[in-house]
Amino acid sequence: MGTKLKFITSMIIAGTLAIFVKNIPLSTDEIALFRGVIASISIITYQLITGNRIKFSEIRNDLSLLFLSGAITGFAWILLFEAYNHTTVSLATLSYYFAPVIVIIACPILLKEKMTTGQVFCFFMSTVGLVLIIGADGINTSINNIRGICFGLGAAACYATVVILNKFIKNVTGIDRTLLQLFAAVIVLIPYVFATGGIHLGAAGSVGMINLLIVGIVHTGITYCLYFSALVDLKGQEVAILSYIDPLVAVIVSVAILSETITFVQIIGGLMIIGFTLLNELKMKT
Repeated sequence: MGTKLKFITSMIIAGTLAIFVKNIPLSTDEIALFRGVIASISIITYQLITGNRIKFSEIRNDLSLLFLSGAITGFAWILLFEAYNHTTVSLATLSYYFAPVIVIIACPILLKEKMTTGQVFCFFMSTVGLVLIIGADGINTSINNIRGICFGLGAAACYATVVILNKFIKNVTGIDRTLLQLFAAVIVLIPYVFATGGIHLGAAGSVGMINLLIVGIVHTGITYCLYFSALVDLKGQEVAILSYIDPLVAVIVSVAILSETITFVQIIGGLMIIGFTLLNELKMKT
């Protein structure tokens, strides 16, 4: 499989995540936990087959950041899955893709990076897009819908935090970094799940178990391996552009397969978030 095809495949698979999550009758924290466990086993298997080994002596200084970013990743999954439960997949995904916008505004504050006029403009226009998504139905917007969008934004904030933390991780890259972060997510989620209701895997049923395995193996294990194996050979602009296949597929899935509704104004809002974030990323990489 060619490099670009690997990356495109990973984005298409990621865009279909919600279909399978919605068919798992477990709490969102349980789904996140088992996603991490199954994905970890999948990636370890891949590493063994390819002969790759993590050199722990080289990553000692990054372990604390890896653990923290992995823990936050686990809670990002929980928030995203909660967003699926409270609003449409398209609105949950578009809210989640506000993460790069959060990074734009956070980097000058946390990393002392200079913010250009173009970045300010992209941030402002993306925020306008978010306002259009949230307020598309005016005063008739349901509380449940707003709650779902807020969960999506919470997941976006977590993801943005992980992106920023990863800027400080110097000695671990690619699949090794992902595997260690998955370990950390599992370690943190185990006590969280037991403290908030416990494990009820038997309640998933055969259909739920099949969907859970697909989420763990396909949407996480295989997708992450495809993503990182392709990432090293792609140019920054190609990555920026192709990454938006994920939300595009998610919106198509939401409307065409799950029969969820999305208004014209919300589509415009989503295009503004994606378009101006993409514009900023392309400028950053030129």
